[in-house]
Amino acid sequence: METLLSLAFDNLSSFDPGKIKKGLKQVEGLLAQICLSGPSSSRKHADPQHHQQQQQQQQQQQQQPTRKMLSDLSSDPAFREFFKLQEGFEWNIAQRLLATLDWLVVRGGDGQYDLLIVNALDLLQGVLLLHPPSKALFTRSVHMNLLLDLLEPINSAAIQSATVITLVVALLDMPQNVRVFEQLDGLLTVTSLFRSRETNRDVKFRLTEFLYFYLTPETPPVAQKAGRDGSSPNGEAFKSPGRAGKKGGEKSGSGVTLSVEEKKQLVDRYLPGLVDELLRDLDTYKPFGGILS
Repeated sequence: METLLSLAFDNLSSFDPGKIKKGLKQVEGLLAQICLSGPSSSRKHADPQHHQQQQQQQQQQQQQPTRKMLSDLSSDPAFREFFKLQEGFEWNIAQRLLATLDWLVVRGGDGQYDLLIVNALDLLQGVLLLHPPSKALFTRSVHMNLLLDLLEPINSAAIQSATVITLVVALLDMPQNVRVFEQLDGLLTVTSLFRSRETNRDVKFRLTEFLYFYLTPETPPVAQKAGRDGSSPNGEAFKSPGRAGKKGGEKSGSGVTLSVEEKKQLVDRYLPGLVDELLRDLDTYKPFGGILS
């Protein structure tokens, strides 16, 4: 796996857009192998009837793909190796993707790198979900600012939509990241884009989802203890803490959580009168399947 990552990182570090595209494809292929790998089909049976049954099973699987949860992957050896490698700086994919994004943003003002930026954001979302500890990268203002820069009106609607989703993933179950987002005037950036008449309708839909997400209760992240032998990924990283409302801000070992009322007041500075409507919708329509309520 180190060899595959080394090849991908070499391409991602290139100044050639073609090599960067190849590096993104290599990362995508690696993640796909981890997430989509299943039991290998046996080829011992060569009779036509068995072959026909296999084809029917494959068609059924294509029509109804098996959904894998993050917790289901924790016992997979390939995933455990991947998780272990992500714990170190040298092989951390999220760090490399952020560096690539920064390079593309600086040199992509004319839109020629838009597709590469969107692809990198999509991969970043997946990596952060597969390796939640990598979200800690966004406690650094330089990385949070990169996402906020991608929300600027100069960027395409596709980039803005992908950035909003990435932002949700980066903030999910990470109150300390939310506080960095707020300190960097992230709410001003989001609400300004939301209010602008020039903003694409699909982007506004994503921004509405983001505001729903932001106005949900927070809880401190689960404390994580790294194993000394590094032989297996931290099981706590696969557990999503419950979201219980709080009457006031609560200090934790890794940050400060704010109550829904406190966050409502922050949003109300930029979108007066709209917050109550958003909260009513949150209670009524249960976006995100109700898991954030």
